[in-house]
Amino acid sequence: MAAPSCTATGAWVRGTGPRLGSLFTLVSKPFCSTAAATGPLNAQRLAERLRAQKREQEKKKPEPINRIQRRVQELVRFTRQLQRVHPNVLAKALSRGILHQDEDLVVINKPYGLPVHGGPGVQLCISDVLPILAKMLHGHKAEPLHLCHRLDKETTGVMVLAWEKDVAHQVQELFRTRQVAKKYWAITVHVPVPSAGVVDIPIIEKEVQGQQQHHKMTLSPSYRMNSGKMVKVRTNRNAHIAMTQYQVLSSTLSSALVELQPVTGVKHQLRVHLSFGLDCPVLGDHKYSDWNRLAPQKLPVGILKKLGLEQSKARHIPLHLHARQLVLPALGSRKEELHLVCRLPHFFARSLRRLGLEIPNQDQIGDNEARHLRAQ
Repeated sequence: MAAPSCTATGAWVRGTGPRLGSLFTLVSKPFCSTAAATGPLNAQRLAERLRAQKREQEKKKPEPINRIQRRVQELVRFTRQLQRVHPNVLAKALSRGILHQDEDLVVINKPYGLPVHGGPGVQLCISDVLPILAKMLHGHKAEPLHLCHRLDKETTGVMVLAWEKDVAHQVQELFRTRQVAKKYWAITVHVPVPSAGVVDIPIIEKEVQGQQQHHKMTLSPSYRMNSGKMVKVRTNRNAHIAMTQYQVLSSTLSSALVELQPVTGVKHQLRVHLSFGLDCPVLGDHKYSDWNRLAPQKLPVGILKKLGLEQSKARHIPLHLHARQLVLPALGSRKEELHLVCRLPHFFARSLRRLGLEIPNQDQIGDNEARHLRAQ
């Protein structure tokens, strides 16, 4: 009679006791089957069985009862979802979120937490997967796509790519000469006063002194108050002209949905103008909510309660800044303006609902998107 064959998930350990001799003891539970019946497990079958066991164990994990714990887990999963994926998986995800494609351009919906360029500590970025994305769209002989502009790592929304380098340079020139109309949506902590206006304050990068020395963009105003009078001061030569139009679309006592139109394109301009210019930082902006320190955003009790979070878990809140709309002038074979609109990410729409902020009416954003946002 054939002896049963065993395949184990653990390690074999040599025994040292007097009765064990040179025998081996199996530490973990073996998978056994008789040779006559099914034969030994091969690597593929063993891997499938291990995956099945892992799925069963995950199903048995108790769900957190506290709604705050559930909300925290939801945010943590979201902020980590694109940190360690394979480049092919990321390229596939980007291809599913294409907003527009023609012979010159490909317009994608940039996910949250994904940097555009590589750098220190960056494992994966959009520029890394452009060759893969091009092959998915145009076959294995396709040349890599080219970046036309950039968005911050934490910003979501409309992002333009070009098939040819010359076209990318043309689009970059349109951005540089301010011929591209851009609209962003942001959820702010506090409500801007007045409800619509223009922030026209230069921006400069400075080093923040303290326990954690770091650099931030900040305001470099051309005027200051002197004995109750406004006095013009000399502009710092390193300051950049920065201008942002804004309008409150919806508001409560402690938060607002704000539409922003940057006239200029200075680094972190919208975040700096909202936080330091209007005292209304973007929800989830843990860098620009406080000038002196790097720490999780301090939120009013009312907002924390509506979001279902405690202050100690505020660090998990993502930046609620979304590049919602672009209008590109006629370019190449295209004789008309190109209007591009990107729907809100799920976490943004969910926060709007939790905070009691109303979505603009249907004639502003279109019936289809209005239904999509209300369904989230």
